[in-house]
Amino acid sequence: MLRMEIALFLILAFVAVVYFSAGRKHTTLHKTFSLLLIAMLVHLAFDGATIYTVNHLDTVPLVWNDLLHRFFIGTMVLIVYLFYQYIAILVEEETGKPRRLDLAAKIYLAAAELGAMLLPVHYAVTEQGNYSDGIHASLCYVSVAFYLLLCAGLLLRNWAQIHRKKKFSIGAALVIEIFGAILQGLHHTWLISGMGLTLMTLAFYLTLENPDILRAELTEQKMSMLYLKSQVNPHFLYNTLDTIRIQAQLNDDKPVADLLMRLVDFFRLSVKVDRQMVALDDELELLEAYMELMCYRYPELVCSYDIDPNLGGVLVPNFILQPIVENSLLHGLKNKGYRGQVQITAQKSNRHKNRMEIQVIDTGSGFAEGTKEAIDQMLLHYARQAPKLEGNSIGILNVQKRIKLLCGRDCGLWYTENPAGGVTAHLLLPLNEEEGT
Repeated sequence: MLRMEIALFLILAFVAVVYFSAGRKHTTLHKTFSLLLIAMLVHLAFDGATIYTVNHLDTVPLVWNDLLHRFFIGTMVLIVYLFYQYIAILVEEETGKPRRLDLAAKIYLAAAELGAMLLPVHYAVTEQGNYSDGIHASLCYVSVAFYLLLCAGLLLRNWAQIHRKKKFSIGAALVIEIFGAILQGLHHTWLISGMGLTLMTLAFYLTLENPDILRAELTEQKMSMLYLKSQVNPHFLYNTLDTIRIQAQLNDDKPVADLLMRLVDFFRLSVKVDRQMVALDDELELLEAYMELMCYRYPELVCSYDIDPNLGGVLVPNFILQPIVENSLLHGLKNKGYRGQVQITAQKSNRHKNRMEIQVIDTGSGFAEGTKEAIDQMLLHYARQAPKLEGNSIGILNVQKRIKLLCGRDCGLWYTENPAGGVTAHLLLPLNEEEGT
């Protein structure tokens, strides 16, 4: 049995090396899985040690046996708690529902860890092998059952709202651990609890946390972004060029040269796709070129900026502002004959630590009936939406997907309606400076 624990430890150690070297974003979900990996390695070390000591009761001092078993049970309780936390966070991200059972899970964790350290340890000696039993060992089974029930409840209550791949991963992991716990309960001398927990960890890693999967998703999003940039509304190009042609016929003056220059600037900046992240100043330069052309076409359209000067070097996903602003024009101000205002603001967030919020505020006609609810659902369940290459929501869906992948799932895009009319697009992004990358 000891050889199996050593093999499991080496497998998870390899997984941990690959996982921690992948350069992931430090989201809550990934931090939880990181803690789970570390806790599993520590637990397998104690598991292997207790397998040896419990079968050498005549040579290993009882105090060492007791101490190792206490830490073995304590780390096991922590691991099944972390499994619950990981599943709860994943379900929260999928459904938008808050985690309501966290307090109960934490209270039980504290009580179980106290029990692991204080309850008496008893050992059963049999011809097939030795093992710990009694109230201390029962704590292990009760803890596994408690957290698995919490996880199963989360899965069943939110079954319809969870992505199919994630439902499969959670369900498979729960079945594996339930099956392992049943076998361990029926055959106490098998000592296979570590195998069940390791298989649960691998199930999550292979389906949800594999760096290769993340890289594939990023590649998919980059291709979507490239397509989006290559499909800049041809009417915008034709109408702008026609405006310049008419202006050239009527006025042989400097404004024509300025318009041509801004048009060149816009397309020069819009095809810079060599980096996923760019400085906010670069993103605003592209947006300014676009809006100057739009304001010239529509003289009653006004654009203003309120940008914190200290945020110019903050890295943001490439090409996220222009699609949002274009969406405001086409679905808000177009209905008002392009008469109104668009304001772009960028400030440090007062509600979120180490975050900034960019707002695109328009004075357009607002959402049509039922539109906001549809957009809210699309943005909330962005992971379940296939990347769009056509349709009105191509811009905002791709923006949401790239923010989530590049900046973390706690960042993203959402919309609110303005009291005086029009809508506001909110983008929550991390405060990561270009110099620090």
